[in-house]
Amino acid sequence: MESTRTLTDKIFLILKGLGMGAANKVPGVSGGVVAFVAGFYEEFIYSLKKVNIKAFKLLINGRFKSFFNYINGRFLSLLFLGMIISYFSISKVLDYLIKYYELYVWSVFFGMIIGSIYYINKDFKDWNLKTYTSLVIGIIVGLSISFFNPAKENDNLWFVFFCGIISVSGMTLPGFSGSFILILLGNYVLLLVDSVNALYDTVYEVLGGNFTFTDNLERIRMLKVLAVFTLGSVAGLVTFSHALSYILKHYKSITISVIIGFIIGSLGVVWPWKKTAYKMDIDGNFVLDSTGQKIIENYKRFIPELNTETYYAIAFVCFGIGIVLALEWYGQKTRKTHE
Repeated sequence: MESTRTLTDKIFLILKGLGMGAANKVPGVSGGVVAFVAGFYEEFIYSLKKVNIKAFKLLINGRFKSFFNYINGRFLSLLFLGMIISYFSISKVLDYLIKYYELYVWSVFFGMIIGSIYYINKDFKDWNLKTYTSLVIGIIVGLSISFFNPAKENDNLWFVFFCGIISVSGMTLPGFSGSFILILLGNYVLLLVDSVNALYDTVYEVLGGNFTFTDNLERIRMLKVLAVFTLGSVAGLVTFSHALSYILKHYKSITISVIIGFIIGSLGVVWPWKKTAYKMDIDGNFVLDSTGQKIIENYKRFIPELNTETYYAIAFVCFGIGIVLALEWYGQKTRKTHE
């Protein structure tokens, strides 16, 4: 794959990483859907699968070029570069848009997921009793997740490690939102807000020659939590990719039908017309995170009235579908070029 990639392909790969990073940040949206629709899902899974004992042996023995080529390094590095850039740019823009144009942002994502279902189903011909059963199971699981009540925050390090494993599911399993699962597990704020802020503060202080954070027990606790969460995420990424690689190889039709089911079920999570329910204390006051923001507890969905705002939202749903169809067109064009 590497030798046939043009500069344009490499730029688009970074842009796909941006898309995956932005999707993973939004509760209810799965970065894996971006990978699936943009046509690089299988390469992504198989590249992650290469992060194994053989790869670590190459790394330990100082054979960096062999290690890089073995794990399809250029592909992964461009993709992860896009995700990192997204974290510091697009995801910030998304935070702003969700704050002021929440309905329209959710409408675009809703449209993108409808487009994804059309795209995946269009090329899938192997419908039979097994795949229909798998589809129904996927839909039930996807819908059930959207109606669970969140658990309480838990900073036990074993549980945090488990959260790390689960959080990367959105990258590897299309239709499964890692950040929404973290909301349900009660640890979204702890792991994606408070601990990240603790790291920012620590890096800022260390760069300024200030090492007083070592005396701050709360800061040390947060950094431990973030370290364990990161380890869990890496473990989850490698484990999921190995499992999915095997399943895709031996049970491809069943896997794809379950994924279609997950994505259909995830429409319940990204339904645009909903009110955000925030966490409150026993006195009825909003509970705030370390940045002073209200903490999302879940969403209350409703059927909209037909008015101007609703028509605009429907237009944005169509725009979301259009984005996916454009990605599909580009994906087909790229595949033809490589063939």
